[in-house]
Parts: sequence; structure tokens; C-alpha cells
Amino acid sequence: MNAKLKSPSPNSSGSVWDFSVHDHNGQLVLVVEVKRKLHTSPEWAAQLQRNMYAHGIFSEAPFFLIVFPDQLYLWTNASMQEDPVLPNYVIDASPIFQPYFDRAGVTPTNISGQNLELIVSSWLGEIIYGESATTIMDESQRWLIDSGLYDALHGANIDKAIA
Repeated sequence: MNAKLKSPSPNSSGSVWDFSVHDHNGQLVLVVEVKRKLHTSPEWAAQLQRNMYAHGIFSEAPFFLIVFPDQLYLWTNASMQEDPVLPNYVIDASPIFQPYFDRAGVTPTNISGQNLELIVSSWLGEIIYGESATTIMDESQRWLIDSGLYDALHGANIDKAIA
């Protein structure tokens, strides 16, 4: 997968995201886009988000996350804007994803798009279905608590786009 936007391919809920997460009331709380590109900047991610708005493939959700093998960018209370908006959180993905990379025998530079999506799915599943925040997170994931994303995700349902 490269940095270009992929053609919209709706998942079972009609979303065009790699993942969408709905709370126990069925409300959309998070949309996730996964890209293989490395060494992105917050400005580049903001431009990608703006392009998604411009192409009409943005769903209003309290949280919007773009995942790269080495970086995560999180917007909270994102709304459609004409100008690029910097993410509220810029997260080093290395401490989060390295254990998954090690188990899969891959590196951020040679991971396939499908494998990266599997890793993101596993990580999200640990958050959503885990017993408590302390069992899955170390300090590298404190932003999940600080942003309110952990509370929004815990006990929710994840939906994977069908390619």
C-alpha cells in the first residue's frame, strides 16, 4: 500500500476505512486508516486527512487514527475542515508494534499492508477486549488514556473493511 488514497471499498457497515469501531450502542467512535509509508510528518498526515475530506471519504467520529509502521497520528473530535489540521497526538509506534513485528518476523520496512493491518487489528483487539488498561499498556500507550480513546474503545466492536 502506498501513500495514495485507495479506492473506497465499504465494509459491512458502509465505511471505507480499514477499520471502524462502534461502541456498545452502535455509535461510531473511531475510524482507522492503515498505511505502509515510513517517516511521515504530522504535516504530511494532516494533508492526507484533508485529502480524505476533500474526496468525501471521511466519516464523522470522535476519534480518527492514521497508522503507519513507525508513527500513529490521532485526531480527537475531528470534524471536516478545508485546511489541514495537525493531529492532537503524534505517537512513536515502535514500542507499541515492535513485539508484534518480532513475533511475525517482519520489520517496519518489509511488512506488507495486509500484515500491518493484522497487527493493528490485534493491537486494537487487545484494547477493546482486554480486561483493564494496566494489563495491556505501558507508558508508551498512556496517550490512549489521556485522549479518552481507551474508554471509548473498551468493550466496543471492530469492523474490518472488506477489500
